[in-house]
Amino acid sequence: MAKLQNPNRAKIHRNYTVEETATLFSVHKNTVRLWLKDGLPTIDQKRPVLISGADLRSYWQNKRVSKKRKCQPYEIYCLRCRIPQRPAENMADYEPLTADNGRLIGLCPDCGSIINKFVNFIRLDEIRDHLDITQTKALKHISESD
Repeated sequence: MAKLQNPNRAKIHRNYTVEETATLFSVHKNTVRLWLKDGLPTIDQKRPVLISGADLRSYWQNKRVSKKRKCQPYEIYCLRCRIPQRPAENMADYEPLTADNGRLIGLCPDCGSIINKFVNFIRLDEIRDHLDITQTKALKHISESD
């Protein structure tokens, strides 16, 4: 899967060659040519190929929007699997960080990695309808740990 680029690197009032675009996004120039085949528009069909900065920015903004995955309140996004997942066996730990917010910690059912999600304490009741949540006590000092 291709790494999503930061669209703000492209200046909208500037034109880029394939080589300049590759340098700008730290990719190989053949990667930029694949972007052109994928739908990145060029200014004209002449050589050298020129890409408008505004087109480059909108291309990557559209790519980012199309790749976003919205999580349900009871789902946590797994970075390794790259999809929202319910924690394994519908079990998660809630670790309070402040009086209002905390972190849900669970295991991904597919890859077994630890998955985290920051949640508001008020939304915990809504999540408890779908998950078995265990509340842990936050440690104030490192000396409290074993």
